[in-house]
Amino acid sequence: MNNREQRENLGNQIWTAVKTELLLSMPFLAPALSVLGWRTELSTTSVGTDAENILFNPEYAFRTYVEDPSKLNRTYLHMLLHCLFRHMYRGPEFEDPDLWNLSCDIAVENILDSMDYQCIYRVSSDLRDRCYSQLKEKVHVLTAEKLYRYFENGDYSIEELEKLEREFLFDDHGFWDRLQDLPDKNDQQNDKDAPNIDMQMQIRMRKANLKEREEFWKETAKRIRSDVASIGDEKSAESGSLKFYLQAESVDKTYYTEFLNHIAVIREELRIDPDSFDYGMYQYGMELYGNMPLIEENEYSESHKVDELVIAIDTSASCSDELVQKFLNETAGILRRSENFFRQIHVHIIECDNRVQKDILIKHPEDMEKYAENFEVAGGYGTDFRPVFEYVESERRKGKLRNLRGLMYFTDGFGDYPMKETEYETAFIYPSDREADTEHMPEWAICLYI
Repeated sequence: MNNREQRENLGNQIWTAVKTELLLSMPFLAPALSVLGWRTELSTTSVGTDAENILFNPEYAFRTYVEDPSKLNRTYLHMLLHCLFRHMYRGPEFEDPDLWNLSCDIAVENILDSMDYQCIYRVSSDLRDRCYSQLKEKVHVLTAEKLYRYFENGDYSIEELEKLEREFLFDDHGFWDRLQDLPDKNDQQNDKDAPNIDMQMQIRMRKANLKEREEFWKETAKRIRSDVASIGDEKSAESGSLKFYLQAESVDKTYYTEFLNHIAVIREELRIDPDSFDYGMYQYGMELYGNMPLIEENEYSESHKVDELVIAIDTSASCSDELVQKFLNETAGILRRSENFFRQIHVHIIECDNRVQKDILIKHPEDMEKYAENFEVAGGYGTDFRPVFEYVESERRKGKLRNLRGLMYFTDGFGDYPMKETEYETAFIYPSDREADTEHMPEWAICLYI
């Protein structure tokens, strides 16, 4: 056996051991751990991934495994999370690649530091703790995209960013740049070159083009998120914030402005309808009578707009004033857009916690802005969504909500949901930049984000 074969054999043993330890500690990662293979790569001094293989310098892997095996465990999982969040595929969207790389590393390390597994444990430095504290105060949710935008618009000096790079750097992102140059079909590698990859996964990844590979990782992230959600509370706590960030990144979010189009009704509205104008008859009248057209413009037209709507606002202690104010400002802006609502509207704003506190009727879009400006939290107790639905049903029976098409409930999701499906469309609206409990939302409701 020559030196090259010895290095590959030893590397295979090391990465197999690392993968096995991660799998034993975190079995929910099995779908992802079965994808990445590994091979030696002398163009790097450390290790990196192209979302298909772990590419490592043998000397680095051997030295690190002997000195600190847990560091190699953590590095493997660090790279795996890059794949699950598809960081290497999103890079071209951002102008500064160094800033994007740093943002990705901080996002991944923040998740790893929240996880409670001995096999990836690392003592957190003061610099790291201060960084998390400052960023969470400003950004709240540390996704790579949000971090990048913050750094891009922030006042961090080059020296400060370099310190963060040294603190959070674990892998070589140089392989990410090569992805854009890869052929659509990666058939150059033989099966014997990567015997450690699950054969079915290996074949699927090799036949896929770049877009299909990215979609594969997206689906894998969804599957892992579901598996983490299904384990017990104690085991789930060990996984830290992983479930939340997989939820934040892998869900195809529908924003609540789209919900208005979904529940819009058709009604005749007084306004000029240029589409119904007959230019032929108009011109004929002008030629025949000189200055009198035969047909005027039709002043009535059909419009697809929202007629009657209920907006419930969670004012419980778990929903901060900041979140509610953001929702109200956004809602006021939507109501002001005439393409969404008729001039005469009926929007009920219901403030509630564990009971209905207020029911305020908005008849004109500009009234919503006044309401938002003068909003004050009433209640602040626990959350129970059911009283709002009971109240709405009572109002419908009284004939006060005859044309109700939809109910939008703004909340962080921590409360008791109704079980019975509504006759009108119901949507729960969650903040997209904060942790929210969407797991217990009834299947018949619509999940929206702001």
